[in-house]
Amino acid sequence: MKTQFRWTIGSLLFFASMINYIDRAALPIVAPMIQKDLGIDAAQLGLIFSIFFVGYALFNFVGGTLADHFGTKKVYGIAMTVWSIFSGLTAIVTGFWQLMIFRIIFGLGEGPMGSITNKTVRNWFPRQETGVVVGMATTGGNLTGAAIAGPIMGFIALALGWRASFIVTLVIGLIWVACWLFFSADTPAKSRHVNEAERRYIESGRVAEAGQVEEGHSLGYYLSSIIILAVAFAFFAANYTQYFLLSWLPSYLVSARGLDIKTMSVVTMIPWIAGLIGVFIGGLIMDMLVRHSRHAIDARRRMLVVTLLLIAVGFGGTMMVTTTVQAVTLMALVIFIEGMIPTACWALLQDLVPGNRVGSVGGFVHLLSNIAGIVGPALTGFIIQYGGGPTGGGYNVSFAVAGGIAVLAAIGVICFIRVPAAR
Repeated sequence: MKTQFRWTIGSLLFFASMINYIDRAALPIVAPMIQKDLGIDAAQLGLIFSIFFVGYALFNFVGGTLADHFGTKKVYGIAMTVWSIFSGLTAIVTGFWQLMIFRIIFGLGEGPMGSITNKTVRNWFPRQETGVVVGMATTGGNLTGAAIAGPIMGFIALALGWRASFIVTLVIGLIWVACWLFFSADTPAKSRHVNEAERRYIESGRVAEAGQVEEGHSLGYYLSSIIILAVAFAFFAANYTQYFLLSWLPSYLVSARGLDIKTMSVVTMIPWIAGLIGVFIGGLIMDMLVRHSRHAIDARRRMLVVTLLLIAVGFGGTMMVTTTVQAVTLMALVIFIEGMIPTACWALLQDLVPGNRVGSVGGFVHLLSNIAGIVGPALTGFIIQYGGGPTGGGYNVSFAVAGGIAVLAAIGVICFIRVPAAR
């Protein structure tokens, strides 16, 4: 009888990505308090949201490359330690520039998460389990963290002050690091918890599909592939949607919809819970499509096109709503659909790239996709500050921009992601 230890690794990855988004969402949740306490305006707040992604995007690629060379166990342990410490240090900030510096270093620590998670799933799970696992271990954990960050961070901030909420993130992160270092291994072959039957099961499920991008090429070959770049743009569109809403949804509900901090902290859970459900359903749908399709690549491609276009429709509807209930409902639908896209992108990379390049190429794609985090929150802040005001008009322009990006990404997927000819 084979062991099932791969699911312990999958659970650790899920909790890591959940913690990642609790830490990341903590600042937007308490932003109205920080703005008042530190005297920060909307444009400055947008820059603070975006500066995180400078360090984050850079270390998407660097972290993935380090994982290819030094292994996922060591690199992830270091990364979580760094980001937990600098999330905790937010509790001592006294002004705009200090907060900017801490957010850059915080971003450096969080940067390797996506590429390391995808490489770990590639090492530990067979293809037939990839859709659900990579979805839950990346976007699923992210959206769970985003959903529970509102009530956890919001109520801690109301009870003990906003600084206390960041101390909590430090403690949670260091507990995870201890568990990761004790239980994890770079591959099943290096784990004392995995028997031979489970190892054979995992390895037999990683046989490459005919038509996969050929092995044996340099890293530059994969980084310059138009197919890989099209995947990156689809991922960019999904991230633009997610980071825009993660950063600005709390402020939108307070300034444009008139909710108080307590109510907002609860209401923000709704879209992210919908996104979590979308990740799970999307993973099931993807695995079903792969099982019933001649080409896994084509199945994932079709799913990307449909989901990107539905996001654009959702944002269009959000621009026309008149009530808070309608707005939250449409945002929940948008995030429900968006939750399916990163899963398809990560799984596509596993199909398109050989195992020894998954970390580096995945990190490069994650880097490009997270430029959305640099651009989106800051652009939204300036639109709100100077192009429509915080009572609704500026947000509608921002919804239109996000929807337009999703449409362009769908066109890119249609034009450039093709099933390679069988060898």
